[in-house]
Amino acid sequence: MSLIVTGTIGIDTVHTPTGKAEGVPGGSCAYFAAAASFQTPVRIVAAVGGDWPAEHRTILESFDNVCLAGLETRPDSKTFAWGGRYLDDMNQRETLYTHLGVVEEDPPAVPEKYRDSEYVFLANTHPGVQAHLLSHFPDRKLAVADTMDLWINIARSELVSLLGQLDGLALNYEEAEQLTDTRNPVTAARKILEMGPTFVTVKKGEHGAILVHQDGVAVLPAYPAELEHVVDPTGAGDSFAGGFMGYLASTGKTDFRSIQTALAWGTVIASFTIESFGLNRLREITRADIDERMRKFQAAARVG
Repeated sequence: MSLIVTGTIGIDTVHTPTGKAEGVPGGSCAYFAAAASFQTPVRIVAAVGGDWPAEHRTILESFDNVCLAGLETRPDSKTFAWGGRYLDDMNQRETLYTHLGVVEEDPPAVPEKYRDSEYVFLANTHPGVQAHLLSHFPDRKLAVADTMDLWINIARSELVSLLGQLDGLALNYEEAEQLTDTRNPVTAARKILEMGPTFVTVKKGEHGAILVHQDGVAVLPAYPAELEHVVDPTGAGDSFAGGFMGYLASTGKTDFRSIQTALAWGTVIASFTIESFGLNRLREITRADIDERMRKFQAAARVG
């Protein structure tokens, strides 16, 4: 089944307690596509500026199954860029700078050959832009979006309108509380279901994720990574989404149990992302590595 992601391609500079990486590939589309590519072919719709390094294209092209026909280069524009610093508790970070660049311009064009995409992930951006891009996929079977606190604050009405067109929404615990004014994540997610989606995934970082679906509730732990293996958490959420959507697109299923299983695949793939800066770790691993870690995760999470 055809999978597409819309969002950002960026240039990141990251400081963590373990080191620093300057000018590495970043952006939601990059992490999502790299993670999803282990499961299924994935198409990217995004834009970059004339300053986007040729090396970054080579890195994305090194992942089998990633199609860049929808990656638009704007020679006179600047690529989205982000710099951040993680504190000793790497659940906390501070943004050093954000240069929006092409993100402030018109959304990228969707190639005609992409319009038959059936599995659509709208990575984090303005909900009005997400709705515009979603309209290009009339044959979609599953549409899922990510969002953030900024859009809840300044574009709530557009976000609520978008929710009526989605099958799923991914957001973190604080954002779920902010959107619904409800502290309990399950109750908050159920309120979001009333706005339109069939399911909501509430991400809780090192504490895993909660799936609230019209057909049930599931709780998934995080992969039990050792602390010394956490090098850079950047992109973990987008890798999680890529592994999640990649599994669903590869199976063609969208039922509750399949979505629950997909969350496990997302968790496992994201556990590799955090072991190095940028896309470095994902470039090193194979599908066999992922399968082996999935077996360990299943064994660790088994109850009864």
